[in-house]
Parts: sequence; structure tokens; C-alpha cells
Amino acid sequence: MTIELAHPSARLLSVGDSAWTVEFGNGIDPAIHGRVLGFSSLLDTLASDGRLDGVVEWVPTFRSVTVHFDPLRTDAMALHDLLAELAGRSGSVSAAGSRWHIPVCFDAACAPDLDDVAVAKGLARGEVVRLMTETVFTVYMLGFLPGFPYLGGLPEALDMPRLASPRKVVPSRSIAIAGRMCAAYPWESPGGWRLMGRTPVRLFDAANARRPALLAPGDQVVWEAIDLDAFDALERDCAAGRFDLSSLLKEGEAA
Repeated sequence: MTIELAHPSARLLSVGDSAWTVEFGNGIDPAIHGRVLGFSSLLDTLASDGRLDGVVEWVPTFRSVTVHFDPLRTDAMALHDLLAELAGRSGSVSAAGSRWHIPVCFDAACAPDLDDVAVAKGLARGEVVRLMTETVFTVYMLGFLPGFPYLGGLPEALDMPRLASPRKVVPSRSIAIAGRMCAAYPWESPGGWRLMGRTPVRLFDAANARRPALLAPGDQVVWEAIDLDAFDALERDCAAGRFDLSSLLKEGEAA
């Protein structure tokens, strides 16, 4: 079932008998994502006031929000009407999170594809690192793996296709690019994105019940270059629980 909403760029899609998806567009665009964040923020407010009874969770993406509900506790069409009304008045949020300054090692041992990208784009290695570290990336969504952030804002000069043959193993905490997107692998996994560096910072901690994923949609990320010795030292500190994640947030900097 597809139901057009009053706003010309939004529509409501039925996802089985226990979810609705509200779409705000069909591309990866800051304006569309702003509406996703605005809608999600409104849902947060209603949930905190106890006005979303039966709603289990909602999942924001680049261009939509899927709202999951318990059909035994909530009337699907009544929820549809509420979501349609909210989508029409939720507005846009340009940013809704924090700005993280995350250390990344761009040494060849941590960045096996960086030199190939530099050659393909006709850039010096240092110029590639400069473009990566001077860009303020925006977290659009989490997916693929727990805590895996998809970040927009990669400079056009670094636009590269995925690898023709994906790797069977990508080291955990690798920073990667594909197309005009950047991402970070919280876990060791297969992957076809080009590996540009690696952070010592844990991107997902299941023991942190309040916020297991470090990054959230609406957050901004600045990669800060460190050398291999600093990477090794920070990796030991993170593994031992000695690293203070709040140090990655610069005072007075909100996304």
C-alpha cells in the first residue's frame, strides 16, 4: 500500500502488518535527510510524552523513516493517520547531533587503498589525506553492521567506485570510501569499499546500554590524522577501557 501525503515529497508505505515507512525523497541529499531528522525528532518527543503506545522503534535512513509497531497494541490505520499528520508538520532539522573528532591512521599499514586512490585521481598522497581530514562528514544512517555509519560529504575529487572484487576480510575500525560516501567498519567483515585509514576508537560497545553505537544519524565527523605509534598507543588504551570518548567532542561544537 502506498499513500501520498500532503507534503509533495513524502509518502507512506505499508511494510507488512507491523510497520510503516515514511519516505521524504528518493536521493541522498542534505535537505531530504533534514526532513528525516525532523520527523525522527518529533517521534522522540512524542515517545517521551508517552504518546506512541504500541510503537516499538523507528529506523531512520538516508531518505525515510520506518516505524515498527505491535499490531496487537496499535491500530495500523490510526497510526497511519498520526504518522501522515506528523510528516506534514515535522519540518526539517539541519543537524541533530554532536561533532566528533576521531583519530585515524593513514599509514600504508592501515590504508591499503589510499595510494591507489591517489594515483587514480592524479593526487599526491598528502592531498588525499588533506581532503579526508578537512572534510566535515555527516552521519546519514547506521546499517549493514551494528554501529556501521554511512557518512555523506566526501569531496568529489575522491569519488571512486567500489572494488571490483570485495575483500573477504576488512579489519575492524577501517575507514573506507565508495562513490561520494564514507563509512567506518565497527567489526571485521567482508567489504568492497576502498580502505583509506583506520581508527583506534571503538565504534560499537555492547556493554554501553545507553549508547552502544558511538555515532548516530545527524552527528558530524572530522577525521584527525595520527601516526602509527599514536594509533598503537590509543588502540591499547581503548582496548583496556582507559580512553575517554568524551575527549572526541570539542567543547562548544554541536553538529
